[in-house]
Amino acid sequence: MDRPVPSAPKRTPLTVSMGSAGAPQAHQSLPTVEEVSAGGIVVSTSDDLLNVAIIARFNRGGRLEWCLPKGHPEGRESNAEAAVREIEEETGIQGRILTALGSIDYWFTVSGHRVHKTVHHYLLISTGGRLTIENDPDHEAVDVAWVPLADLGKKLSFPNERRIADLAREVLPEYL
Repeated sequence: MDRPVPSAPKRTPLTVSMGSAGAPQAHQSLPTVEEVSAGGIVVSTSDDLLNVAIIARFNRGGRLEWCLPKGHPEGRESNAEAAVREIEEETGIQGRILTALGSIDYWFTVSGHRVHKTVHHYLLISTGGRLTIENDPDHEAVDVAWVPLADLGKKLSFPNERRIADLAREVLPEYL
């Protein structure tokens, strides 16, 4: 069931496109797969640090990357529902959505096809749970950590996710 997601009336959600507006020229002959994921930033208000739960995973090249939790919607799940579930699965932290932060889309090539991926990000407030990767069904997360919201940009591996973190830091005071 789709439930409306609250949004802040004073701003426009961030939309970031990484790379070219379409598929890279060199890959035009490859079949294209569209992928959608949802996740975001879950903030603990238990102290003044406003900690955010993030995960570490190894990329295809074996490099450790710190990133925001996210994953694919399952069945008839909305993007918002998928974000809440994925964040809890990958970090152990339950959350309630405060607002949509925006979407990022990018292209990459894997196994003979190109992928156009769109990731929808939400800002959540922590409602419970315990920091753990034990419940990650895909076992993609190899570590999980609380990072103060003010330091999040220094820890995240991807510039597009750092922009989402900047937006979260900007709008969070509207909800506290």
